[in-house]
Amino acid sequence: MGFTGAVAAGLAPDGGLFVPVELPNLGPELDSLGGLAYAELCFRFMRRFATDIPEAELRELVARSYLRFETPEVAPLAGLGPGLHVLELFHGPTLSFKDIALQLLGCLYARQCAIRGGTINVLGATSGDTGAAAIQGMIGQPGAAIFILYPDGRVSPLQERQMACTQATNVFALAVDGSFDAAQAVVKELLGDDGFRARHRLSAVNSINIARVLAQSVYYLHAWLRLPAEERTSAEFVVPTGNFGNVLAGWMLQKMGVPIRGFRVATNQNDLLHRLFTTGEYRVGTVMPSLAPSMDIQVASNFERFLYYSSGRDADRVKAVMRAIARDGAYRFDGFDRDTFSSSSCTDAEIPGIIRRVHREHGYLVDPHTACAFKGLEASRPAVVLATASPAKFPETVRMATGIEPTHPSLEALKARPLVRHTIVADAAAIRGFIETRAI
Repeated sequence: MGFTGAVAAGLAPDGGLFVPVELPNLGPELDSLGGLAYAELCFRFMRRFATDIPEAELRELVARSYLRFETPEVAPLAGLGPGLHVLELFHGPTLSFKDIALQLLGCLYARQCAIRGGTINVLGATSGDTGAAAIQGMIGQPGAAIFILYPDGRVSPLQERQMACTQATNVFALAVDGSFDAAQAVVKELLGDDGFRARHRLSAVNSINIARVLAQSVYYLHAWLRLPAEERTSAEFVVPTGNFGNVLAGWMLQKMGVPIRGFRVATNQNDLLHRLFTTGEYRVGTVMPSLAPSMDIQVASNFERFLYYSSGRDADRVKAVMRAIARDGAYRFDGFDRDTFSSSSCTDAEIPGIIRRVHREHGYLVDPHTACAFKGLEASRPAVVLATASPAKFPETVRMATGIEPTHPSLEALKARPLVRHTIVADAAAIRGFIETRAI
């Protein structure tokens, strides 16, 4: 299947995740990529995968995807001190790193509708930021409706308002009575129903969609090219993540010949990934609501893609492992590349203190998710911390930590709008029925 088909389908017919047949070697052309504007860099990268889209059309589509960002750099690299950098990924329409991929995905969906002369219904689950970014990627796109499931009471008030106060008639914010993992399971079940998916032209907007992961690889490349030359092969990328998609994007770029030293997986108190990389055991636990709600996850969907590549592309082994995890809720691995991966976890009790310390030492405000990445940073090694959300999305926690309440005009405007949401049980039949009556 080609790139466009994989984007449209979202989930593979057998319930698995799409991956590129081959990963290109970018090593020989790295010197020629330095200094390119973000959109041009993204085009040069994505054309390696989107080979079924004419290059002139792809370049225009990518350029259009980054017009709504507050800075022409899209993802500026800020220096906090010698060897310490912050990759700011929160300058898009919803102030989250998810915008960088989902603005592009929205344009890809619009192209699909225009070419096929039909409609599309986009389905996704979110632990906080994906839903709002996906909605902003779809607003104004003709022939499209979007259905976003999120755990009721487990996202921040402003995250919910970004999903439920759009005043758009093609946006449906569904507050489910369960965790993100329960919502994600429903999404996978509905996408796995071939008849239902075909009838309503459903596609997935979560990071199970391969276009999202590939688009996120670009900001790692953008940051790496802007590091001081002497730090490029020694810097560690520190990545707040719950679903493994954010760090997978960087790891895949490393496999494409970009000499990134390694990655630290930074989790909140829902530390499935930290436990995995320290003990070798993948064990699903109970989700604990936290101050960093976008990482309140205990089923890391994108781990399946990592397993495929790290096992030598053994699809049969991937299927066996995923079946065992679904059956037993746990699986023990022989080990991981300790030279490439390390990990950390951060409790709710620690987050305010880290926010306060980063502000005191660097004069820089971070949101609760980014704070998790600052835990245990060692001055002996250059580091790039991925700042995944604006502190303005979590004003209560930042105010508690520093006495400063960050604001943003786009968020303030939402407070005056009515909240339009639909409460629903985390049940495939109920959500199927909801979509049946509202799909376009």
